[in-house]
Amino acid sequence: MKDVQKEFLDNRNPTKDLWRMFRVISDFTDAFEELDDLPPGISIFGSARSKPGDYYYEKATEISEKLSDKGYAIITGGGPGIMEAANKGAKVSVGLNILLPREQVTNPYVKIPLKFKYFFTRKVTFLKYSVGTVMMPGGFGTLDELSEVLVLIQTNRMSRIPVVFFGTEFYRPLIEFFETMLENNFIDEKDINLFMVTDDVDEAVEYIYNNAIKPNVIKMENG
Repeated sequence: MKDVQKEFLDNRNPTKDLWRMFRVISDFTDAFEELDDLPPGISIFGSARSKPGDYYYEKATEISEKLSDKGYAIITGGGPGIMEAANKGAKVSVGLNILLPREQVTNPYVKIPLKFKYFFTRKVTFLKYSVGTVMMPGGFGTLDELSEVLVLIQTNRMSRIPVVFFGTEFYRPLIEFFETMLENNFIDEKDINLFMVTDDVDEAVEYIYNNAIKPNVIKMENG
């Protein structure tokens, strides 16, 4: 574990702050240049620990294939597990990887790979190019992305996009927690309707397709 005091002082170093700013710009520049012509994307999040043959791994591939058939790019974190499964099913397959102390290897199904220094620049890129998102079961990272999307929609910092929680049983405790928030007036009734929960692949795909920007929009604008 890092020495907290040393890290605190190190983070207040003006010289390092300047170089950090340039690395942030570099993250964004690389992403924007690489993804400028990308079709509307659907981001798919979920556990890196899921293995081929696992129920949710296979469902992620199926969802990805069906969304891809409708013309959407599929965007993931580029790593193993659910990310790999979703990239596997995609025709246009994007992997937004993150440089970590224990480096996350880009899965072999990513056709457009990008590596980010910072989590927040990676999050901005996910949401800039996504017109919908699917939250498969996962851990802290998935919960982080889930919260980010809901907060930005709730506060009108981004347009409302279709959000699917895939896995009714898995997400049941979280939905119950949201209902407790509602009972205590910490969120509004409409906030409970910012997402849909399902176990049905076709229902998830149709919900996204019916509520998201269609893939042919860019073709029409450029056509």
